Amino acid sequence: MIDWGRIDELADELGADDFAEVAELFLAEMDAEMAALPQAEGDARAMRDRLHSIKGSALNLGFARLAQLCAEGEARAEAGDGAPVDFPAVQAALDASKRLFAAGPAAVTATAAPAQMRR
Repeated sequence: MIDWGRIDELADELGADDFAEVAELFLAEMDAEMAALPQAEGDARAMRDRLHSIKGSALNLGFARLAQLCAEGEARAEAGDGAPVDFPAVQAALDASKRLFAAGPAAVTATAAPAQMRR
């Protein structure tokens, strides 16, 4: 669900203080775009643009599952589908990613089942 390597890379590039600020900005941007996403339903171009924006922020923060859902929806919108995403699924992916991000990789590892940890 989260690409921790991407998060580490961004944090190394920016430094801890700047990373925290950038992460906060990306999260706020994603929240704003998610709030506006349902308004784009029926307008393939607007939907594509919103999904593209959310996808970009998600990729920057390593929110892999959210980025994947948005990329799939973006492709469908590009093909002319004005309702290419399951809004609750995209919101759930964002919410889950934000929880995991806030908890950090150690919390994810500590709660993972032994089989998941061996992967």
